[in-house]
Amino acid sequence: MKATHQPPTLAPVTPADLLRMAALYLRRHGWHQGTYYNNLLPADFPTPPACAVGAIGMACAGHRVEHFYGLDLDTQVTFRQAVGVLTTYLDDCEPICVVDEDGHLLDEHTSPYSWNDDPARTAEQVITALEKAADEWDRLHTEGGANA
Repeated sequence: MKATHQPPTLAPVTPADLLRMAALYLRRHGWHQGTYYNNLLPADFPTPPACAVGAIGMACAGHRVEHFYGLDLDTQVTFRQAVGVLTTYLDDCEPICVVDEDGHLLDEHTSPYSWNDDPARTAEQVITALEKAADEWDRLHTEGGANA
């Protein structure tokens, strides 16, 4: 290697990394139901309690964002990937099937929004699901601890 060569020092951020950051965010700043963030706090409050998806947004963007479609394209993609990984985990491990009065399936995927907002849900369940979804992503996408 030449003395002027600057090797990359940062590994790419994976959906698993973002899910773990979201879990850490909830541990540090609190969990919320009903909206992305606790709107009883001022809009400029930097670290409000968040729902699972709001915490993923904080991990992706680094700040409170009400409408994720307003983010730059790369951030939108990473946000959607992380939410997708959580949704897949919930489908596999904690499915919520929405069925109409005739018994027809209305939603084939567990919504992380309705799952988060279930009145029986706890902060610890949400944090644990984020961490387990991250572990599952790692199990499926890494070899020996490195990105596959």
